[in-house]
Amino acid sequence: MITSQEYRERIKALRPNVYIDGELVSRDDPRIEPGMNVIALTYDLPQEKKYEDLFTATSHLTGEKINRFCHVHRSTDDLMKKQEMTRLYCHKSGGCIQRCMGIDAVNALSVMTYEIDQVHQTEYHQRFLAYLEYFQENDLCANCAQTDVKGDRKKRPHQQVDPDLYLRVVERRKDGIVVRGAKAHNTVAPYADEIIVIPTRFLTEEEADWAVACAIPADAEGVKLICRPTAFRPRKLLDAPIAHFGDVESLTIFDDVFVPWERVFMCGEQEFGGPLALLFALYHRHSYTGCKPATSDVLMGMAALVAEYNGIEDEKHVQQKLADMISVAELVYAAGIAAAVKGQQAPSGTYVPEVIYSNVGRRHAGENIYHEFEIVADLAGGLSATLPLEGDFLSEETGPLLAKYMMRNPNISAEDQHRCFRMISDVICSSMGGVSQIAGLHGGGSPVMETITVLRNYNLEAKKRIAKDLAGIKS
Repeated sequence: MITSQEYRERIKALRPNVYIDGELVSRDDPRIEPGMNVIALTYDLPQEKKYEDLFTATSHLTGEKINRFCHVHRSTDDLMKKQEMTRLYCHKSGGCIQRCMGIDAVNALSVMTYEIDQVHQTEYHQRFLAYLEYFQENDLCANCAQTDVKGDRKKRPHQQVDPDLYLRVVERRKDGIVVRGAKAHNTVAPYADEIIVIPTRFLTEEEADWAVACAIPADAEGVKLICRPTAFRPRKLLDAPIAHFGDVESLTIFDDVFVPWERVFMCGEQEFGGPLALLFALYHRHSYTGCKPATSDVLMGMAALVAEYNGIEDEKHVQQKLADMISVAELVYAAGIAAAVKGQQAPSGTYVPEVIYSNVGRRHAGENIYHEFEIVADLAGGLSATLPLEGDFLSEETGPLLAKYMMRNPNISAEDQHRCFRMISDVICSSMGGVSQIAGLHGGGSPVMETITVLRNYNLEAKKRIAKDLAGIKS
């Protein structure tokens, strides 16, 4: 395992291929730093003895202690620890921990490469295991590039006017392949070591060129990361942990990128494109049953704290709202626990979370994310949107006046009340707050996608049989 300083140095040494607002920038650009600070937690905390059991694991390949974010799940206990780890990390960052994308893709590949080999007598799984050992030994952080830009949503990949609107193989060589296309919504890409590419949908026989999975260094030639950074508002003197975190999203362009065969894990086996896409989604939705309860915890804590500071914590409507938030957080988390406990071992030896519990948990979280933000806004009132800027609180002239009129509960200092409302303003009334809400709705799949998956996998016929038996219907 490496330290966060080693991680930062490694990322900043990558070739500049990040574009922000029309400018090519190096990875030491200050707009990338808040996102990098989030990932740094996943290198710092495993070094602490109290977190060792949860944040580290034993590699089934080498027997060495590794970061759990590099681990392939080998038991239901691994699935549960991944979920618990994710919730705790998100408490520390105040939101998405971001590194789950890469390891969810790695776990999906550990299952699907084995299954492709059984049908096609290919060598993908051995390639993958070699890559996994490299991934673990170097404690790598990866982005999963799954979502294609898709073009005309009514048309399939091979029907598009421009075939590059879904990432595809444009050339096969003796030493590897060349891919072209673009992937959207790539969290962590500009401060990840690797980009793992997988398909986004089921594919037909005509779409073998679009059936590709591979791993690419984040600064590979031809890779362009067009990025949108988002962070909490910077602080002048009233520093707080949450002010140091952020996120950078990338539209990742693959402009004829060469990938050597040892990094190719699917190439043309179109019947496995959809199953791989769904398997990554399943692992990622299970991760959401850890991170989304953590988001609820953060918002719930803010709601309870501001209610206390406003002197209304005992009001019935406040208690009802807090009960709503508790119910969302713990039901989503319980679904994740059930998905882990009911997980099954795939032929490759990797454990897969149960599909129904993972999807109903993620669906419940997505459908309630805006309601949770609404509760915090309701209890905090308009001040979260109209709070004077920090400099006015620090001014010799206006600072004492703001401290006087900021007061609510006389037993709580003006500074603490100011800190509370500034945190709430940053979380729910900022560009970061807007990104968090949309990520809570769409990340890992919109609720409609979970609905489709649940209905596809749920045995409604068995429920109809129960009703028929009770009604005395024999047919």
